Amino acid sequence: MLDIGCGWGGIALTLARDYGAKVTGITLSTEQLGWAKARAEAEGLSDQVSFELLDYRAAVGGFDRIVSVGMFEHVGVFHYRAFFDTVSRRLKPDGVALLHSIGQWNGAGINNRWISKYIFPGADCPALSEMMLAIERSGLLTTDIEVLRLHYAETLRHWRRRFAASREMIASLYDERFCRMFEFYLSSCELSFRYGRLAIFQIQLAHQQTAVPLTRDYIAESERGLIQPPGDFRRSRSG
Repeated sequence: MLDIGCGWGGIALTLARDYGAKVTGITLSTEQLGWAKARAEAEGLSDQVSFELLDYRAAVGGFDRIVSVGMFEHVGVFHYRAFFDTVSRRLKPDGVALLHSIGQWNGAGINNRWISKYIFPGADCPALSEMMLAIERSGLLTTDIEVLRLHYAETLRHWRRRFAASREMIASLYDERFCRMFEFYLSSCELSFRYGRLAIFQIQLAHQQTAVPLTRDYIAESERGLIQPPGDFRRSRSG
């Protein structure tokens, strides 16, 4: 599996540890690279998971699965075609790819200037219409699209509460200005997901229609297996 924009390694390590996947994670951040490698070593997964400092366009080889979570917002609209062309080349004929990205409900628009200046310089949240054109031209098939609507608003609400609970410690590490900035960031983004134009788009891609099941039932079955008490296999299969 290829993890494009692997961050601090969480997804790659989870898929290796819980599902037995062999994962290559790539990032452009030296800090993320060092941290992810240290986590893999600490968990005894270095033989199963590798992390590289690499531009996604320079990736080589073929992969059964490709995933990218929270990175596409930094690709930029002028590079969407290059991104999906790369996914198309690196995905095996019977492979499946999943893209998870913050997006805009109502078409292409300009990102909030304050967020662009202080939080995510250069970020660009895509509209589905922008992504779909590049996907179609890459030759990939869109086998599923899931829209997570209020889910991220709830995530941000929890982040904001946890930030508040640790505010004194955070202020000692940074300063009051930093705390106020992040309080505004978390609150405003929560409202944007709850009442504004932001949502999460999850797009499943493949070369072949038969690469994935006809329905999403397999997802629920897999999730039930994860939360089932140990040793209760029969009940997890019977539902």
